[in-house]
Amino acid sequence: MKPGTDSAEHSPEKGVFMVVAEVSVFPIGTGDPSVSQYVKAAAESLEASGLKCTLNPLGTTVEAESAAEIYNALSKAQEAVFELGAGRVYTVVKMDERRDEDRSAEDMVRSAQEG
Repeated sequence: MKPGTDSAEHSPEKGVFMVVAEVSVFPIGTGDPSVSQYVKAAAESLEASGLKCTLNPLGTTVEAESAAEIYNALSKAQEAVFELGAGRVYTVVKMDERRDEDRSAEDMVRSAQEG
C-alpha cells in the first residue's frame, strides 16, 4: 500500500483505485496579468511528485492511486507558487475517484468520445 492510503477502504483486497484530478493553482495580487512563471513552478512541482501529470491550457491533469497523493502533490505545488513571492494562492480542484475499476484519464476521454 502506498503512503497516504491507510484507510481500510484502500486495502489491496478491495481492488485497484484510480484518482484523476484537474488542478489549477493561481497567484493572487501579483500586479501582473501574466502568471506563466507561477504556472511553470506549480506544474514542475506536480511533475516532481512522480505522479502522471498532463499540462493543459486551463490546468494540469494529475493521476494517482489515492486522493491523499493528489493532495500531497498539490500542497507542494501551492508552496512553489508562494516561494516565488505570491502573498495569496487560489487553487481549484476537480477530482474523480474510482474504486470499482482502474481507469486512466485517457480511458475517460476515450469513453466519452465513444459514447
